[in-house]
Amino acid sequence: MKSFSLTKSLFVLLLLSFSIFIGCAKKEDENKIPVTTTSEEAKAEYLKGLELFEKLQQQESLQHFKKAIEMDNNFALAYYYHSIANPTTKGFFADLEKTLALTDKVSEGEKLLILSLKAGVDGDQKKQEEHLKKLVELYPEDERAHNQLGQFYFGQQEYEKAVDHMKKSTEIAAAYSSSYNMMGYSYRNLGKYEEAEQAFVKYIELIPNDPNPYDSYAELLLKEGKYEESIEQYQKALNINPNFIASHLGIATNYNFLKKYDDAINQSQKLYDMARDDGERRAALFSKTITFVNQGKTDLALDEMQKQYVLGETINDAGAMSGDLNVMGNILFEAGKYDEAKQKYEQSLQVTINSDLPDEVKENTKRLDLYNQARILLMKGKLEDAKTIAKEFSEKSESANNTFQVWLSHELNGLIALEEKDYTKAQQEFMMANQQNPLTFYRLALAYNGANNKEEAKKHCEMSLRFNALTNINQAFATNRAEKLLADL
Repeated sequence: MKSFSLTKSLFVLLLLSFSIFIGCAKKEDENKIPVTTTSEEAKAEYLKGLELFEKLQQQESLQHFKKAIEMDNNFALAYYYHSIANPTTKGFFADLEKTLALTDKVSEGEKLLILSLKAGVDGDQKKQEEHLKKLVELYPEDERAHNQLGQFYFGQQEYEKAVDHMKKSTEIAAAYSSSYNMMGYSYRNLGKYEEAEQAFVKYIELIPNDPNPYDSYAELLLKEGKYEESIEQYQKALNINPNFIASHLGIATNYNFLKKYDDAINQSQKLYDMARDDGERRAALFSKTITFVNQGKTDLALDEMQKQYVLGETINDAGAMSGDLNVMGNILFEAGKYDEAKQKYEQSLQVTINSDLPDEVKENTKRLDLYNQARILLMKGKLEDAKTIAKEFSEKSESANNTFQVWLSHELNGLIALEEKDYTKAQQEFMMANQQNPLTFYRLALAYNGANNKEEAKKHCEMSLRFNALTNINQAFATNRAEKLLADL
């Protein structure tokens, strides 16, 4: 598993330092980011939690961060980590609010970490980058500072920059395993599989008794289409920790690509039955959702999403509920049920607007609704109306410095260009869209096919089919469409 997934991939997450700053006492290492607490006992619990957290064992880390907070209720970074490890969106925002309230009581390094997370939550990637670059400037010899900036660049799909900072991190601390993990993923996304394998092998050597190194290597094998070998590596991770949820999801994903759908469902059910919190239950249900989408079983996929929605509704988790409704809308959209999709998108927006979520989150959701509106209008033949809303979405996304929504605006402009049969523009727009979305390559295939470039159309169809994304519903959408297009070419 490449990095920490916070409340269903809303944000790019960050790692912090082990270095400790006790109240106003002297720093243990002035070259490292300090951590402020008044309690040695809290510090000990924090470090236990941090070790587990950095090894992607988030659920196991929660109890230690909770104890640290109980011993020092002004422990900002304990709240910070507890928020990221929190299995619910509602819990995340509650913890983040407490963390932000303590920014005046911590060091400049800690403050930058906290503010960078807040900027990510707000969807302002420019500000997020500014905070992290300043962090590295203040602590150029801190391996975790470089790791954090590298993770940011990974999320922005600037993989060469990510590799540079991961290398710097390992030069500072050769035994710092997390950076080898992210280095492997960065090389993988650059298509440098040999270098990726070397990084993952080193990761395994450093912490051979932990599950995540085997999980990460398994994901590389999945990417390469070596599904059976990937399952073997995922099983190694589960032999070490049977509760390592990422490996259950990885095995189910491999079964989907092998078209062993019953096995995929059984693996997801196994995860659901052993789930320890709603976060793990949601992961299992979403994995089932993807399998049903792969099979074209829209109604069953929606049933699984409804179960996730009920989990959020039970605790009034507005962020989770809104996200679930949006995914339901996407499933209906891809099934050609545009009126029903529109209803789900509208419900998603209203849940967020009527909630106590931060204003910045509400503005992000309003912008996303423009994207959804435009897509519906386009599919219903209202081209000019779609173009008007698409222009508004593009301008607002650029103004907000929201990289992910800027990618969506290029996708939307590409879809409009396809409708207008402007295949050159469609190609240009899709090349500026999200390059980690398998649907992007399918749409590029459509654009090349429209321009009567059959060779490039086939190439991009195959790229979409072989993208092999982990637990990704867009992969399911793309696979069904790309297989049909490739057969017709």
